[in-house]
Amino acid sequence: MQSHLAEHRQPKSQLHGTTANVWDVGVRLFHWSLLIGVAVALITGFLAPRSWIDLHVIGGTAIAILVLYRIVWGFTGTTYARFGSFFVGPATAVKHALDLIRGRGHRHIGHNPIGTMMILALLAALVALTATGALTLGGVIKEGPLAPFTSFATGHTAKELHEALAFGLMGLIGLHVIGVAIESRRTRENLALGMVTGRKRIDACDVRLPVVRARPVVATIISLIVFSICGVGIWHWSSQPALGVPTAALEPLYAKECAACHTPHHPSLAPASTWMKIMAGLSEHFGDNAALEPSQTTTLLVYVTRNSSETSDSHAANRLRLADPAGSLRITETAGWKSLHHDVEPGAFKSPRVAGKLNCAACHADAASGRFHPRAIAIPKEK
Repeated sequence: MQSHLAEHRQPKSQLHGTTANVWDVGVRLFHWSLLIGVAVALITGFLAPRSWIDLHVIGGTAIAILVLYRIVWGFTGTTYARFGSFFVGPATAVKHALDLIRGRGHRHIGHNPIGTMMILALLAALVALTATGALTLGGVIKEGPLAPFTSFATGHTAKELHEALAFGLMGLIGLHVIGVAIESRRTRENLALGMVTGRKRIDACDVRLPVVRARPVVATIISLIVFSICGVGIWHWSSQPALGVPTAALEPLYAKECAACHTPHHPSLAPASTWMKIMAGLSEHFGDNAALEPSQTTTLLVYVTRNSSETSDSHAANRLRLADPAGSLRITETAGWKSLHHDVEPGAFKSPRVAGKLNCAACHADAASGRFHPRAIAIPKEK
């Protein structure tokens, strides 16, 4: 290891003014593909509407695949692609920074110590973002390989951490760009262009390492094994029922009687206490007489209380579980409903195609199931 990491220099006549391939194709493809994947994930996460969740997941999945590939290539790639070529360690990075301040910093052919710490920090942030994203997808959205095991509470906590990590990632990216600009000016070389062409200038005083050849066959075999195992696992667990999500269709009597006046609301959208009050006052049901036969009332009361928000772990159930403090039985008066719809223009509910806040199915294609998946959101627009 010591001989591998030793600094190598050759006579100035052999090196000065020449260029060499430093960043192999694998590193360059990873770098620019990761840039696209991160851009897609950040834009869809911060700027796009919730219905773009699928594109956000695609971006996150691409990042996960790229990071796995980079880890494999870090042990099988060419000299400066390998993790063994990184001059790691905070002490080494601090020493390099002090040398730069004193004007004695060496130019490194590969990553310098500060650049190495940044690359490792970026990779760690991406791994953490991938993990928290998968937990959020499983616990809040209730899909993906972690959905059968992840509660909404866990997913919600992961979501908050995911968002914080995303801000941290943007900060790291900003520092990375600034560092590249400063180092490019210091060394009088376009480092960004080097990541496109793969070539960098070679000078006599550069810190260099012995040449190590890539092992693409080994990398391909390892990648196929890793991706196959992950793919099978993801497919299997993604096909399992999500934890705490209703799967049964609406009770026929409930669907029939409620649909006579409005869109039937899944029982998981209100707590049992609210449903009991609603069923007890059907003769004065929000200004209408919705009274049923006693046997039907009893049947529906059992159904709605057994499938109330306390029995579900869906996103909607968790957000709408608390009744209105003022005592209103309307779902639209709860703090959870108002929070979920705070970004919807008031005029959208007055549209003839929506006709009121209670018509959930007008904007949520899966309203009857109680899922309310982001991809199923489509707010009608008047022509």
